[in-house]
Amino acid sequence: MTDHPPLTIALWLQQTAAALLPLAGLDVAISDVRLEARRLLGDVLDITPTALQLRLNDLLSHAELALLADALQRRLQGEPLAYITGRWWFWDLELEVAPCTLIPRPDTELLVEQALSLALPATARVLDLGTGTGAIALALAKAKLDWQVTAVDFNADAVALALRNQQRLQLHNCQIGQSDWFSALAGQRFDLILSNPPYIDALDPHLQQGDVKFEPLSALVAPMAGLADLQHICQHAPEFLTEGGWLWLEHGYQQADAVQQLLQAAGFTEVSSRRDYAGQWRISGGCFRAPI
Repeated sequence: MTDHPPLTIALWLQQTAAALLPLAGLDVAISDVRLEARRLLGDVLDITPTALQLRLNDLLSHAELALLADALQRRLQGEPLAYITGRWWFWDLELEVAPCTLIPRPDTELLVEQALSLALPATARVLDLGTGTGAIALALAKAKLDWQVTAVDFNADAVALALRNQQRLQLHNCQIGQSDWFSALAGQRFDLILSNPPYIDALDPHLQQGDVKFEPLSALVAPMAGLADLQHICQHAPEFLTEGGWLWLEHGYQQADAVQQLLQAAGFTEVSSRRDYAGQWRISGGCFRAPI
């Protein structure tokens, strides 16, 4: 093992922020790399932000320095912080994450916000398609204990991950299982269906940038310039919705018009879109009422 010279937490944070600055790019704020350094140390050593602030002058042990050196090297090679530490935050949840599925992102919280804003039954039945870590489903299950939430994913490893998150959070109103979109849900009806499906074009240059390089392509890329899975969900969702049920979907910033057209073609009304926190169109949805 490499012998690391003694360092205080404060000095390690200072040196690590400086090391991370080139990775972040020229336009990143100094506060951002300082925050990432704090998060790296706090997550790797399991120290809360409050405790970290109180321990800034403490010396790090050789074992701690070795763990941090390994984590920093992985981060400098571009590996996402979430995969290094094995956990990430979404809504008000701390979730286990793994390379078998996407890292939950703040933009996806828009789907949670939208779901909670709808006038749904007190005991609404909600479906999360392509649940990944379980982020959307578990956030809703925690916020609405009387809702019955179902979450599915085609990837067995993602299902196992979501189940671990569900069991750790003890959210018993959420059922998680394996399904290729609607394939295992025959005969079931929901008041709300949500999904953050793959929606990136295989030729999109963003696939070679940042954290996305490390995430599974199957959770990112779809045929038809990214619209294939969105189209499939729009076409089949009416078979699984109650009268007046809603479908809301996350999509690419340039896909709002196309997704609205898919929703309208499938018979949805009250179709609209919402912007994300960066001002880009990010989610679209509509209400389904059976033709008279």
